[in-house]
Amino acid sequence: MGKLGGFLEIDRETPERRPVKERVRDWREYENPMPLEKLQAQGARCMDCGIPFCHKGCPLGNIIPDWNDLVYRGRFRDAIDRLHRTNNFPEFTGRVCPAPCEEACVLNINSKPVTIKLIEKHIIDHAFAQGWVKPIRPAVRTGKKVAVVGSGPSGMACAQQLARAGHSVTLFERSDRIGGLLMYGIPDFKLEKSHVYRRIEQMKAEGVEFKTSCNIGVDYSADRLRSEFDAICLTIGATRPRDLPVPGRELGGIHFAMEFLPLQNRINAGDIIPEGRMISAKGKRVVILGGGDTGSDCLGTSNRQGAVSVHQFELLAKPPEVRTADMPWPNWPMILRTSTSHEEGVIRDWSINTKSFTGRHGRVEKLHGVRLNWKTDNGRMVMEEIAGSEFELECDLVLLALGFLGPEPDGIVAQLGLKLDQRGNIQCDGNFMTSVPGVFAAGDARRGQSLVVWAIWEGREAARCVDQYLMGESALPSNPQI
Repeated sequence: MGKLGGFLEIDRETPERRPVKERVRDWREYENPMPLEKLQAQGARCMDCGIPFCHKGCPLGNIIPDWNDLVYRGRFRDAIDRLHRTNNFPEFTGRVCPAPCEEACVLNINSKPVTIKLIEKHIIDHAFAQGWVKPIRPAVRTGKKVAVVGSGPSGMACAQQLARAGHSVTLFERSDRIGGLLMYGIPDFKLEKSHVYRRIEQMKAEGVEFKTSCNIGVDYSADRLRSEFDAICLTIGATRPRDLPVPGRELGGIHFAMEFLPLQNRINAGDIIPEGRMISAKGKRVVILGGGDTGSDCLGTSNRQGAVSVHQFELLAKPPEVRTADMPWPNWPMILRTSTSHEEGVIRDWSINTKSFTGRHGRVEKLHGVRLNWKTDNGRMVMEEIAGSEFELECDLVLLALGFLGPEPDGIVAQLGLKLDQRGNIQCDGNFMTSVPGVFAAGDARRGQSLVVWAIWEGREAARCVDQYLMGESALPSNPQI
Protein backbone atom coordinates (compact mmCIF):
# COMPACT_ATOMS: atom_id res chain seq x y z
CA MET A 1 0.00 0.00 0.00
CA GLY A 2 1.30 3.42 -0.88
CA LYS A 3 4.92 4.06 -1.74
CA LEU A 4 7.49 1.74 -0.24
CA GLY A 5 9.07 3.82 2.52
CA GLY A 6 6.91 6.80 1.60
CA PHE A 7 6.10 7.53 5.21
CA LEU A 8 9.83 8.03 5.85
CA GLU A 9 10.28 10.47 2.96
CA ILE A 10 7.05 12.46 2.93
CA ASP A 11 5.79 14.64 5.77
CA ARG A 12 2.15 14.94 6.72
CA GLU A 13 0.69 17.94 4.92
CA THR A 14 -2.79 19.44 5.13
CA PRO A 15 -4.41 22.13 2.96
CA GLU A 16 -3.98 25.81 3.65
CA ARG A 17 -6.74 27.34 5.69
CA ARG A 18 -8.19 30.62 4.60
CA PRO A 19 -6.84 33.52 6.70
CA VAL A 20 -8.83 34.11 9.86
CA LYS A 21 -9.55 37.74 9.03
CA GLU A 22 -11.00 36.67 5.69
CA ARG A 23 -13.02 33.63 6.69
CA VAL A 24 -14.79 35.23 9.68
CA ARG A 25 -16.40 37.66 7.24
CA ASP A 26 -18.32 34.96 5.37
CA TRP A 27 -19.88 31.51 5.78
CA ARG A 28 -17.88 29.55 3.22
CA GLU A 29 -15.80 26.54 4.22
CA TYR A 30 -12.54 27.47 5.90
CA GLU A 31 -10.20 25.13 3.99
CA ASN A 32 -8.76 25.57 0.50
CA PRO A 33 -8.62 22.61 -1.91
CA MET A 34 -5.41 20.60 -2.12
CA PRO A 35 -3.71 19.98 -5.48
CA LEU A 36 -4.12 16.36 -6.59
CA GLU A 37 -0.37 15.76 -6.83
CA LYS A 38 0.01 16.73 -3.17
CA LEU A 39 -2.92 14.50 -2.27
CA GLN A 40 -1.26 11.60 -4.07
CA ALA A 41 1.87 12.19 -2.01
CA GLN A 42 -0.22 11.98 1.16
CA GLY A 43 -1.69 8.68 -0.05
CA ALA A 44 1.86 7.43 -0.55
CA ARG A 45 2.47 7.73 3.22
CA CYS A 46 0.13 4.77 3.92
CA MET A 47 2.75 2.33 5.16
CA ASP A 48 1.54 -1.19 4.31
CA CYS A 49 1.30 -1.98 8.02
CA GLY A 50 0.66 -5.60 8.97
CA ILE A 51 -2.64 -4.83 10.71
CA PRO A 52 -4.42 -1.64 9.55
CA PHE A 53 -5.70 -0.37 12.89
CA CYS A 54 -7.39 2.50 11.06
CA HIS A 55 -10.16 -0.06 10.41
CA LYS A 56 -10.66 -0.38 14.16
CA GLY A 57 -10.83 3.39 14.51
CA CYS A 58 -13.44 3.80 11.77
CA PRO A 59 -16.95 2.63 12.76
CA LEU A 60 -17.91 2.40 9.08
CA GLY A 61 -15.13 -0.07 8.34
CA ASN A 62 -13.82 2.04 5.47
CA ILE A 63 -11.22 0.15 3.46
CA ILE A 64 -8.74 2.92 4.08
CA PRO A 65 -5.40 1.41 2.90
CA ASP A 66 -6.98 0.44 -0.42
CA TRP A 67 -8.17 3.89 -1.37
CA ASN A 68 -5.01 5.53 -0.03
CA ASP A 69 -3.04 3.35 -2.45
CA LEU A 70 -5.44 4.05 -5.32
CA VAL A 71 -5.07 7.80 -4.77
CA TYR A 72 -1.28 7.47 -4.70
CA ARG A 73 -1.46 5.68 -8.06
CA GLY A 74 -3.84 8.27 -9.53
CA ARG A 75 -6.72 5.80 -9.84
CA PHE A 76 -9.39 8.16 -8.48
CA ARG A 77 -12.29 6.42 -10.23
CA ASP A 78 -11.43 3.16 -8.47
CA ALA A 79 -10.86 5.06 -5.22
CA ILE A 80 -14.40 6.46 -5.10
CA ASP A 81 -15.86 3.06 -5.93
CA ARG A 82 -13.95 1.55 -3.01
CA LEU A 83 -14.94 4.40 -0.69
CA HIS A 84 -18.62 4.15 -1.58
CA ARG A 85 -18.67 0.45 -0.71
CA THR A 86 -18.74 1.35 2.98
CA ASN A 87 -19.73 5.02 3.16
CA ASN A 88 -22.77 6.59 1.50
CA PHE A 89 -21.68 10.15 2.22
CA PRO A 90 -17.88 10.59 2.43
CA GLU A 91 -18.27 14.31 1.76
CA PHE A 92 -19.98 14.58 5.16
CA THR A 93 -17.53 12.46 7.12
CA GLY A 94 -14.57 14.02 5.29
CA ARG A 95 -15.65 17.39 6.65
CA VAL A 96 -17.18 16.94 10.09
CA CYS A 97 -15.89 13.61 11.45
CA PRO A 98 -13.17 13.97 14.14
CA ALA A 99 -11.22 11.19 12.35
CA PRO A 100 -10.82 8.40 14.92
CA CYS A 101 -9.21 6.48 12.04
CA GLU A 102 -6.21 8.82 12.16
CA GLU A 103 -5.80 8.38 15.91
CA ALA A 104 -5.67 4.61 15.27
CA CYS A 105 -3.21 4.89 12.35
CA VAL A 106 -0.06 2.83 13.02
CA LEU A 107 2.07 5.83 12.07
CA ASN A 108 0.49 7.67 14.98
CA ILE A 109 2.41 5.53 17.45
CA ASN A 110 5.51 7.67 17.08
CA SER A 111 4.93 9.97 14.10
CA LYS A 112 2.16 11.90 12.36
CA PRO A 113 -0.71 9.81 10.96
CA VAL A 114 -1.81 9.57 7.36
CA THR A 115 -4.19 12.35 6.36
CA ILE A 116 -7.08 9.88 5.99
CA LYS A 117 -9.88 12.42 6.44
CA LEU A 118 -8.33 14.81 3.93
CA ILE A 119 -7.90 12.07 1.31
CA GLU A 120 -11.46 10.87 1.84
CA LYS A 121 -12.90 14.36 1.31
CA HIS A 122 -10.89 14.98 -1.83
CA ILE A 123 -11.76 11.60 -3.36
CA ILE A 124 -15.48 12.38 -3.26
CA ASP A 125 -15.11 16.04 -4.23
CA HIS A 126 -13.05 14.99 -7.27
CA ALA A 127 -15.61 12.30 -8.12
CA PHE A 128 -18.47 14.81 -8.10
CA ALA A 129 -16.41 17.26 -10.18
CA GLN A 130 -15.79 14.51 -12.76
CA GLY A 131 -19.46 13.48 -12.86
CA TRP A 132 -18.76 9.99 -11.57
CA VAL A 133 -21.41 9.97 -8.84
CA LYS A 134 -24.58 8.63 -10.42
CA PRO A 135 -27.91 7.36 -9.04
CA ILE A 136 -27.94 3.63 -8.34
CA ARG A 137 -31.37 2.29 -9.23
CA PRO A 138 -32.50 -1.22 -8.27
CA ALA A 139 -33.04 -3.78 -11.01
CA VAL A 140 -36.21 -5.08 -9.34
CA ARG A 141 -38.83 -3.42 -7.14
CA THR A 142 -40.03 -5.46 -4.16
CA GLY A 143 -43.43 -3.83 -3.71
CA LYS A 144 -42.63 -3.23 -0.02
CA LYS A 145 -43.08 0.22 1.52
CA VAL A 146 -40.79 1.55 4.25
CA ALA A 147 -41.06 4.76 6.26
CA VAL A 148 -37.86 6.29 7.59
CA VAL A 149 -38.56 9.00 10.17
CA GLY A 150 -35.83 11.60 10.58
CA SER A 151 -33.52 12.79 7.79
CA GLY A 152 -30.16 13.23 9.47
CA PRO A 153 -27.16 11.21 8.25
CA SER A 154 -28.54 8.00 9.77
CA GLY A 155 -31.94 8.42 8.14
CA MET A 156 -30.45 9.41 4.79
CA ALA A 157 -28.13 6.37 4.79
CA CYS A 158 -30.94 4.03 5.81
CA ALA A 159 -33.32 5.40 3.16
CA GLN A 160 -30.72 5.22 0.40
CA GLN A 161 -29.76 1.63 1.18
CA LEU A 162 -33.40 0.50 1.34
CA ALA A 163 -34.20 2.21 -1.97
CA ARG A 164 -31.26 0.47 -3.59
CA ALA A 165 -32.63 -2.82 -2.26
CA GLY A 166 -35.79 -2.17 -4.29
CA HIS A 167 -38.19 -0.94 -1.62
CA SER A 168 -40.43 2.11 -1.91
CA VAL A 169 -39.01 4.46 0.72
CA THR A 170 -40.52 7.63 2.16
CA LEU A 171 -38.22 9.77 4.28
CA PHE A 172 -40.13 11.99 6.72
CA GLU A 173 -38.67 15.17 8.23
CA ARG A 174 -40.44 17.51 10.65
CA SER A 175 -38.36 20.48 9.57
CA ASP A 176 -38.78 22.27 6.25
CA ARG A 177 -35.56 20.93 4.76
CA ILE A 178 -33.94 17.50 4.61
CA GLY A 179 -30.67 16.88 6.45
CA GLY A 180 -31.29 17.02 10.20
CA LEU A 181 -28.18 18.27 11.99
CA LEU A 182 -26.33 18.35 8.68
CA MET A 183 -28.72 21.06 7.55
CA TYR A 184 -29.52 22.99 10.72
CA GLY A 185 -26.94 21.99 13.32
CA ILE A 186 -23.57 22.15 11.55
CA PRO A 187 -22.56 25.65 10.39
CA ASP A 188 -21.92 26.30 6.72
CA PHE A 189 -18.27 27.12 7.34
CA LYS A 190 -17.79 23.43 8.22
CA LEU A 191 -20.26 21.93 5.74
CA GLU A 192 -21.68 23.98 2.89
CA LYS A 193 -25.22 22.81 2.25
CA SER A 194 -24.65 22.25 -1.46
CA HIS A 195 -23.12 18.92 -0.42
CA VAL A 196 -26.38 17.90 1.23
CA TYR A 197 -28.58 19.13 -1.63
CA ARG A 198 -26.74 17.14 -4.29
CA ARG A 199 -27.16 13.93 -2.28
CA ILE A 200 -30.86 14.66 -1.94
CA GLU A 201 -31.11 14.93 -5.73
CA GLN A 202 -29.27 11.63 -6.13
CA MET A 203 -31.62 9.93 -3.66
CA LYS A 204 -34.69 11.35 -5.43
CA ALA A 205 -33.40 9.84 -8.67
CA GLU A 206 -32.99 6.52 -6.86
CA GLY A 207 -36.65 6.57 -5.85
CA VAL A 208 -36.65 7.99 -2.31
CA GLU A 209 -39.68 10.17 -1.62
CA PHE A 210 -39.14 13.09 0.75
CA LYS A 211 -41.84 14.58 2.95
CA THR A 212 -40.78 17.68 4.88
CA SER A 213 -42.66 19.75 7.47
CA CYS A 214 -44.29 16.53 8.62
CA ASN A 215 -43.96 15.83 12.35
CA ILE A 216 -44.65 12.12 12.79
CA GLY A 217 -46.68 11.64 15.95
CA VAL A 218 -48.29 15.07 15.53
CA ASP A 219 -49.18 15.66 11.88
CA TYR A 220 -49.12 11.95 11.05
CA SER A 221 -50.20 9.42 13.67
CA ALA A 222 -48.39 6.22 14.53
CA ASP A 223 -51.46 4.17 13.60
CA ARG A 224 -51.60 5.75 10.16
CA LEU A 225 -47.90 5.17 9.65
CA ARG A 226 -48.16 1.49 10.58
CA SER A 227 -51.17 0.97 8.34
CA GLU A 228 -49.52 2.55 5.29
CA PHE A 229 -46.05 1.00 5.54
CA ASP A 230 -44.68 -2.52 5.85
CA ALA A 231 -41.84 -1.41 8.11
CA ILE A 232 -40.74 1.74 9.95
CA CYS A 233 -37.27 2.90 10.94
CA LEU A 234 -36.94 5.73 13.46
CA THR A 235 -33.84 7.85 12.98
CA ILE A 236 -35.12 10.80 14.99
CA GLY A 237 -31.87 11.69 16.72
CA ALA A 238 -31.13 12.57 20.33
CA THR A 239 -32.65 16.02 20.39
CA ARG A 240 -33.38 16.55 24.10
CA PRO A 241 -30.77 19.10 25.22
CA ARG A 242 -29.15 18.91 28.65
CA ASP A 243 -30.26 21.95 30.64
CA LEU A 244 -28.56 23.92 33.42
CA PRO A 245 -31.02 24.23 36.34
CA VAL A 246 -29.46 27.11 38.27
CA PRO A 247 -30.93 30.37 39.61
CA GLY A 248 -31.45 32.89 36.82
CA ARG A 249 -31.75 30.29 34.06
CA GLU A 250 -35.10 31.82 33.10
CA LEU A 251 -33.54 35.17 32.13
CA GLY A 252 -33.67 36.28 28.53
CA GLY A 253 -30.49 35.84 26.53
CA ILE A 254 -29.82 32.27 27.73
CA HIS A 255 -30.43 29.75 24.97
CA PHE A 256 -29.71 26.17 24.01
CA ALA A 257 -27.14 25.84 21.22
CA MET A 258 -29.73 24.27 18.95
CA GLU A 259 -31.97 27.31 19.36
CA PHE A 260 -29.08 29.49 18.21
CA LEU A 261 -27.30 27.59 15.42
CA PRO A 262 -30.20 26.77 13.06
CA LEU A 263 -31.23 30.42 12.70
CA GLN A 264 -27.99 31.44 11.01
CA ASN A 265 -28.14 28.40 8.72
CA ARG A 266 -31.65 29.45 7.73
CA ILE A 267 -30.47 32.98 6.93
CA ASN A 268 -27.64 31.54 4.83
CA ALA A 269 -30.26 29.46 2.98
CA GLY A 270 -32.23 32.60 2.13
CA ASP A 271 -34.87 32.53 4.87
CA ILE A 272 -36.01 35.73 6.56
CA ILE A 273 -36.06 35.45 10.36
CA PRO A 274 -38.49 37.83 12.11
CA GLU A 275 -36.64 40.26 14.36
CA GLY A 276 -38.28 38.93 17.49
CA ARG A 277 -37.12 35.35 16.76
CA MET A 278 -33.52 36.04 15.81
CA ILE A 279 -30.78 35.17 18.30
CA SER A 280 -27.59 36.98 17.34
CA ALA A 281 -24.20 37.49 18.95
CA LYS A 282 -23.63 40.79 17.15
CA GLY A 283 -22.23 43.37 19.54
CA LYS A 284 -22.61 41.03 22.51
CA ARG A 285 -20.40 39.52 25.20
CA VAL A 286 -20.98 35.81 24.67
CA VAL A 287 -20.44 32.91 27.05
CA ILE A 288 -20.54 29.35 25.72
CA LEU A 289 -20.97 26.59 28.28
CA GLY A 290 -19.63 23.30 26.94
CA GLY A 291 -16.31 22.50 25.34
CA GLY A 292 -17.34 20.01 22.64
CA ASP A 293 -18.00 20.31 18.92
CA THR A 294 -21.36 22.02 19.41
CA GLY A 295 -19.72 24.65 21.59
CA SER A 296 -17.07 25.14 18.92
CA ASP A 297 -19.80 25.62 16.32
CA CYS A 298 -21.41 28.26 18.53
CA LEU A 299 -18.04 29.97 18.79
CA GLY A 300 -17.40 30.14 15.05
CA THR A 301 -20.93 31.40 14.48
CA SER A 302 -20.65 34.05 17.21
CA ASN A 303 -17.41 35.41 15.79
CA ARG A 304 -18.90 35.64 12.31
CA GLN A 305 -21.95 37.44 13.65
CA GLY A 306 -19.73 40.06 15.26
CA ALA A 307 -19.50 39.20 18.95
CA VAL A 308 -17.55 41.68 21.10
CA SER A 309 -15.98 38.83 23.08
CA VAL A 310 -16.49 35.09 23.53
CA HIS A 311 -15.68 32.98 26.59
CA GLN A 312 -15.98 29.20 26.42
CA PHE A 313 -16.19 27.34 29.74
CA GLU A 314 -15.87 23.62 30.34
CA LEU A 315 -16.90 21.89 33.56
CA LEU A 316 -14.19 19.23 33.30
CA ALA A 317 -10.48 19.74 33.83
CA LYS A 318 -8.24 20.83 30.99
CA PRO A 319 -7.17 17.68 29.12
CA PRO A 320 -3.51 16.87 28.45
CA GLU A 321 -1.97 17.89 25.15
CA VAL A 322 -0.66 14.39 24.36
CA ARG A 323 -1.66 10.82 25.14
CA THR A 324 -1.11 9.56 28.65
CA ALA A 325 -0.68 6.02 29.96
CA ASP A 326 -4.41 5.64 30.57
CA MET A 327 -5.30 6.43 26.95
CA PRO A 328 -2.96 4.21 24.90
CA TRP A 329 -2.86 3.94 21.12
CA PRO A 330 -4.97 2.99 19.13
CA ASN A 331 -7.85 4.12 21.38
CA TRP A 332 -9.39 7.55 20.98
CA PRO A 333 -7.47 9.89 23.31
CA MET A 334 -9.18 12.57 25.40
CA ILE A 335 -6.57 15.23 24.69
CA LEU A 336 -6.73 18.98 24.21
CA ARG A 337 -8.04 19.82 20.76
CA THR A 338 -8.08 23.21 19.09
CA SER A 339 -10.68 23.65 16.36
CA THR A 340 -10.58 26.16 13.52
CA SER A 341 -13.18 28.17 15.45
CA HIS A 342 -10.82 28.39 18.43
CA GLU A 343 -8.17 29.80 16.10
CA GLU A 344 -10.54 32.66 15.27
CA GLY A 345 -10.64 34.09 18.78
CA VAL A 346 -11.91 32.88 22.15
CA ILE A 347 -11.06 32.87 25.85
CA ARG A 348 -11.17 29.22 26.93
CA ASP A 349 -11.25 28.01 30.50
CA TRP A 350 -11.71 24.68 32.24
CA SER A 351 -12.90 23.41 35.62
CA ILE A 352 -15.60 26.07 35.78
CA ASN A 353 -18.95 25.47 37.46
CA THR A 354 -21.73 27.95 36.72
CA LYS A 355 -23.64 28.68 39.92
CA SER A 356 -26.21 31.25 38.77
CA PHE A 357 -27.10 34.08 36.43
CA THR A 358 -28.30 37.56 37.32
CA GLY A 359 -29.66 40.46 35.31
CA ARG A 360 -32.09 43.31 35.07
CA HIS A 361 -35.33 43.85 33.16
CA GLY A 362 -35.55 40.13 32.48
CA ARG A 363 -32.22 39.94 30.60
CA VAL A 364 -29.03 38.19 31.65
CA GLU A 365 -26.13 40.48 32.60
CA LYS A 366 -23.78 38.35 34.68
CA LEU A 367 -22.64 34.77 35.05
CA HIS A 368 -21.63 33.74 38.58
CA GLY A 369 -19.16 30.87 38.65
CA VAL A 370 -16.61 29.07 40.79
CA ARG A 371 -13.44 27.22 39.97
CA LEU A 372 -13.18 23.48 40.61
CA ASN A 373 -10.60 21.01 41.70
CA TRP A 374 -11.05 17.50 40.28
CA LYS A 375 -9.94 14.55 42.44
CA THR A 376 -10.05 10.79 42.15
CA ASP A 377 -12.22 8.94 44.67
CA ASN A 378 -12.32 5.14 44.40
CA GLY A 379 -11.57 5.36 40.69
CA ARG A 380 -14.19 8.04 40.00
CA MET A 381 -13.52 11.68 39.28
CA VAL A 382 -15.27 13.99 41.73
CA MET A 383 -15.28 17.77 41.82
CA GLU A 384 -14.88 20.13 44.71
CA GLU A 385 -15.27 23.87 44.66
CA ILE A 386 -12.13 25.89 45.40
CA ALA A 387 -12.86 28.20 48.33
CA GLY A 388 -12.49 31.85 47.44
CA SER A 389 -12.44 31.23 43.69
CA GLU A 390 -15.92 32.64 43.04
CA PHE A 391 -16.11 35.12 40.16
CA GLU A 392 -18.55 37.14 38.07
CA LEU A 393 -18.45 37.65 34.32
CA GLU A 394 -20.52 40.23 32.46
CA CYS A 395 -22.39 38.74 29.52
CA ASP A 396 -25.28 39.47 27.16
CA LEU A 397 -25.72 36.06 25.52
CA VAL A 398 -25.23 32.62 27.07
CA LEU A 399 -25.28 29.51 24.87
CA LEU A 400 -25.77 26.10 26.47
CA ALA A 401 -23.83 23.43 24.54
CA LEU A 402 -23.99 20.76 27.23
CA GLY A 403 -24.88 17.74 25.13
CA PHE A 404 -28.07 15.79 24.55
CA LEU A 405 -30.02 13.32 26.67
CA GLY A 406 -31.67 11.14 24.03
CA PRO A 407 -34.72 11.15 21.77
CA GLU A 408 -37.85 13.05 22.71
CA PRO A 409 -40.01 10.51 24.58
CA ASP A 410 -43.37 11.90 23.53
CA GLY A 411 -44.80 11.95 20.01
CA ILE A 412 -44.10 8.86 17.91
CA VAL A 413 -42.12 7.11 20.67
CA ALA A 414 -45.03 7.35 23.09
CA GLN A 415 -47.67 6.57 20.47
CA LEU A 416 -45.90 3.38 19.50
CA GLY A 417 -45.32 2.46 23.15
CA LEU A 418 -41.62 1.82 22.58
CA LYS A 419 -39.42 0.62 25.42
CA LEU A 420 -36.47 2.82 26.35
CA ASP A 421 -33.16 1.74 27.83
CA GLN A 422 -31.64 3.05 31.07
CA ARG A 423 -30.21 6.09 29.28
CA GLY A 424 -33.52 7.02 27.69
CA ASN A 425 -32.64 5.80 24.20
CA ILE A 426 -34.92 3.57 22.12
CA GLN A 427 -34.30 -0.02 23.14
CA CYS A 428 -33.57 -2.41 20.27
CA ASP A 429 -32.52 -6.00 19.83
CA GLY A 430 -29.43 -7.12 17.91
CA ASN A 431 -31.26 -6.54 14.65
CA PHE A 432 -32.16 -2.90 15.35
CA MET A 433 -35.80 -3.84 15.98
CA THR A 434 -37.59 -2.04 18.79
CA SER A 435 -40.02 -3.60 21.26
CA VAL A 436 -42.70 -3.27 18.56
CA PRO A 437 -42.37 -5.77 15.66
CA GLY A 438 -41.72 -4.10 12.33
CA VAL A 439 -40.49 -0.89 13.94
CA PHE A 440 -36.73 -0.33 13.89
CA ALA A 441 -34.48 2.43 15.22
CA ALA A 442 -30.98 3.64 14.38
CA GLY A 443 -28.55 6.48 14.93
CA ASP A 444 -28.51 8.75 17.95
CA ALA A 445 -32.07 7.71 18.83
CA ARG A 446 -30.77 4.19 19.50
CA ARG A 447 -27.19 4.69 20.69
CA GLY A 448 -27.30 8.22 22.12
CA GLN A 449 -25.44 11.33 21.00
CA SER A 450 -22.56 10.23 18.82
CA LEU A 451 -20.50 10.88 15.68
CA VAL A 452 -21.58 11.20 12.06
CA VAL A 453 -19.65 8.02 11.18
CA TRP A 454 -21.65 6.07 13.77
CA ALA A 455 -24.88 7.59 12.43
CA ILE A 456 -24.16 6.44 8.87
CA TRP A 457 -23.07 2.99 10.08
CA GLU A 458 -26.25 2.64 12.12
CA GLY A 459 -28.42 3.67 9.17
CA ARG A 460 -26.72 1.18 6.85
CA GLU A 461 -26.93 -1.69 9.35
CA ALA A 462 -30.56 -0.94 10.20
CA ALA A 463 -31.43 -0.90 6.49
CA ARG A 464 -30.00 -4.37 6.10
CA CYS A 465 -32.04 -5.60 9.08
CA VAL A 466 -35.22 -4.02 7.69
CA ASP A 467 -34.54 -5.64 4.31
CA GLN A 468 -34.01 -9.02 5.99
CA TYR A 469 -37.26 -8.60 7.96
CA LEU A 470 -39.24 -7.83 4.81
CA MET A 471 -37.67 -10.31 2.41
CA GLY A 472 -36.26 -13.08 4.60
CA GLU A 473 -32.75 -12.34 3.33
CA SER A 474 -30.68 -9.32 2.35
CA ALA A 475 -27.94 -8.65 -0.16
CA LEU A 476 -27.15 -5.26 1.40
CA PRO A 477 -23.61 -5.08 2.77
CA SER A 478 -22.92 -5.39 6.48
CA ASN A 479 -20.02 -4.31 8.63
CA PRO A 480 -20.67 -5.76 12.10
CA GLN A 481 -18.77 -4.13 14.94
CA ILE A 482 -16.38 -6.26 16.96
